[in-house]
Amino acid sequence: MSKPLFDPTLMPVEGLAGEAPLAPAQLSAEAVRARFAQTLPWDPEASDEALSAPALRLRRAAVLVPLVERPDGLHVLLTKRTDHLSSHAGQVSFPGGRAEELDSSPIETALREAEEEIGLHRRHVEIIGVLPEHVTISAYRVLPVVALVQPPFELSADPGEVAEIFEVPLAFLMSGANHERRSVALPDGAGKRRFYAMPYQGYFIWGATAAMLRNLYHFLRA
Repeated sequence: MSKPLFDPTLMPVEGLAGEAPLAPAQLSAEAVRARFAQTLPWDPEASDEALSAPALRLRRAAVLVPLVERPDGLHVLLTKRTDHLSSHAGQVSFPGGRAEELDSSPIETALREAEEEIGLHRRHVEIIGVLPEHVTISAYRVLPVVALVQPPFELSADPGEVAEIFEVPLAFLMSGANHERRSVALPDGAGKRRFYAMPYQGYFIWGATAAMLRNLYHFLRA
């Protein structure tokens, strides 16, 4: 995917998702681990991005959704991509990328990419489950692999891909009051593309990353 044809930060807020925040008891490491061990009915949320995906063979990819165990609760570890990349430049994302032939599974893809991009060693990572695949407009089928991450650990950003590594409290992201609805008019009268945004302390979380976080929210509150 090339650089976006619009600046998502300039698109006006049209509304908030507005659902109630998850209770602190639902957001502990023990509760999240237990939720992934259960099979409960829930409805994943489809995104406009998937509907706009080209009718081509979709390539496989995976991302790691790292939930870091901090004294004040779980935090989501995210990256900001470098500005010179040809794909998703400057955007906030989970560590991850496309599958390679030697990867034994999407989980292996997510773990390998996290090690390569941010230096997160897999000995600190406990895989607890996966979320539904997310189809991107750039023709990728991305599997979010959710994991608990136990400090202390050291990170080292790949300067070719990652400009910053930061964390956001899971409680902030698991509140519908922080999920902004925005949209952009598509060229040639092709309608609108709607997307979620979750701005946090100068970081603009949107697009595929926000859509995956929305499904984590729906999953945990089921």
